[in-house]
Amino acid sequence: MNTVQVAAITGLMAVSVFSSRVDGQRGMFSAGDAYERFMGRWSRELAPVFVRFAGVRDGDAVLDVGAGTGALTNAIALAAPSSRIVGIDAAEAYVAFAQRRHGGDRIQFEVADAQQLRFGDGTFDRTLSLLVLNFIPDPARALDEMMRVTRPGGAVAAAVWDYGEGMEMLRLFWDEAVALNPAADARDERHMPLSRRGELAALWRKHGLQNVSEEALTIQTRFSSFDDYWTPFLEKQGPAGDYVAGLPAGDRERLRLGLRRRVLGTGPDRAITLHGRVWAVRGSVPQRDFVRQRGPS
Repeated sequence: MNTVQVAAITGLMAVSVFSSRVDGQRGMFSAGDAYERFMGRWSRELAPVFVRFAGVRDGDAVLDVGAGTGALTNAIALAAPSSRIVGIDAAEAYVAFAQRRHGGDRIQFEVADAQQLRFGDGTFDRTLSLLVLNFIPDPARALDEMMRVTRPGGAVAAAVWDYGEGMEMLRLFWDEAVALNPAADARDERHMPLSRRGELAALWRKHGLQNVSEEALTIQTRFSSFDDYWTPFLEKQGPAGDYVAGLPAGDRERLRLGLRRRVLGTGPDRAITLHGRVWAVRGSVPQRDFVRQRGPS
């Protein structure tokens, strides 16, 4: 079996592992306050960096696909104060949270499926997606929709965590979880599709986007203590929180103690600073008469 075949099989296995839990994602991403404590602090740091990468200009009409609790939508509004922004998400709880915190005359949030957008062709100047594309059951279909609702010459941009090497909060967690229970490797987010260098860019090019550019964007987040780092894992958000929720109490405590040693060593509790890296991609939508050349799906 050659390298290409191995990579293809690995990718299919990853998609299978995570797609089989699509129905459970409503549970993994279900509470706005909990998500804010778990991942919102990262999103708020990352969103302004991603907005600059995506080239958002004041006055643009912008769609935020997978808006979550509204961190990216808010960053767009701050960077482009006269823009019209629509944020969509499949989770009703997130949309309600975002509307309460960030809604206004120029900002609208709604519950929607990224794979079937209600907007007409060419409605937006830019369509952005932050930290969600690899959780959508059919990201290729979602990208087709993102392209369709973006005007020719407009930009489509997305970013996904580098789960394998670049997202320290989750890398530390899964390394300890797998050390304690090798079977946990099947749940490790490093298997997530589109999370490695070049994968987003390859998808963008396959779908005919032009002037494709991919960059690593890195941020850091400070935790005031180990409990500030650990407690959000107990709130059932994301694959890691879902994993913790399914552990017996004794295994959960062993994971907590092992993770504390991994993060702090044998020293006393203290503030912790961790880094996070995403792979970000952007591309231009071609003219409508452009015929996309896609390989086998």
